[in-house]
Amino acid sequence: MTPPPDDSAVLIAGPWTHRHVNANGSRFHVVEAGSGPLILLLHGFPEFWWTWRHQIADLAAAGYRVAAVDLRGYGSSDKPPRGYDGYTLANDVAGLIRALGERDAMIVGHDWGGFLAWTAAAFHPRMIRRIAVLGMAHPLRLRTALATDPRGQLAASRYLFAFQAPRFEHVVRRRDAKLVGDLLARWSGPAWRETADFAEYQRVCRSVMLMPQAAFCALEYYRWSMRSLTRPSGWRFASLLERPIDAPTLHIHGELDPACLAATAQGSGRYVAASYEWQLLPGVGHYPQSEAPEHVTAELIRWAKEDAAAGAGPTAGF
Repeated sequence: MTPPPDDSAVLIAGPWTHRHVNANGSRFHVVEAGSGPLILLLHGFPEFWWTWRHQIADLAAAGYRVAAVDLRGYGSSDKPPRGYDGYTLANDVAGLIRALGERDAMIVGHDWGGFLAWTAAAFHPRMIRRIAVLGMAHPLRLRTALATDPRGQLAASRYLFAFQAPRFEHVVRRRDAKLVGDLLARWSGPAWRETADFAEYQRVCRSVMLMPQAAFCALEYYRWSMRSLTRPSGWRFASLLERPIDAPTLHIHGELDPACLAATAQGSGRYVAASYEWQLLPGVGHYPQSEAPEHVTAELIRWAKEDAAAGAGPTAGF
């Protein structure tokens, strides 16, 4: 039997450095490049820091300190048995900013990373300069769509219910994590899906999900999100998210995204009190940073530079 991959699977060489930092009681793998104001990059499911491979060097060259992190439970970061609730994950983001020696950061998040960008901006507003969200609606907008759009977002999210099954992580790992490859293909736009870049990314993500405990931890995000709907802690979480977001927000979404529908994501601006910019990318699925990397990189640089031009700080909006 082939042994499972170890940490070396995510230590991919490039114009960046790898290190681990301690934050919020856990150890996180961080990939860094450049110097200047901090941009923290947060990936989604079923990925790891490598989803930002097309953005890291260019953001650093534009004058920013870039840190792409493996989220709790992913890649080379710690994989504790618990801590996958929204409160802890938002505190992970705040803790990472402090652990990297900064007072504030621009947060860029995709999928679950986008969920954390929304959440951290609501829970820790003084630490978040601005956010950019890809492929994820505001959590309250997503909840509403799941409840009111049964043929749309609820049908698109049917995988959520499969992920609730006990020991489903063994299904995820089966046949060298074939399900991971299938989901990446299903959620991607048709143009990227036919490229060599997609084939290689699919292969690497399947391998990384085979790391010990990675599949279990990835599913715990989804299990908490469903279980919390009927628990007081979840009601309080939703109540806290009603606070208007004071961080200027760039919202980039693929027109063909089959996981988080564009119609669902588009209603997220109602939760932002600061400037809000919506971009819908034609022909793009759930992974804009990989499917339209040059456009996404240019927009992130523009968005970051608008922060400097406006002279915004961590207390903007107060």
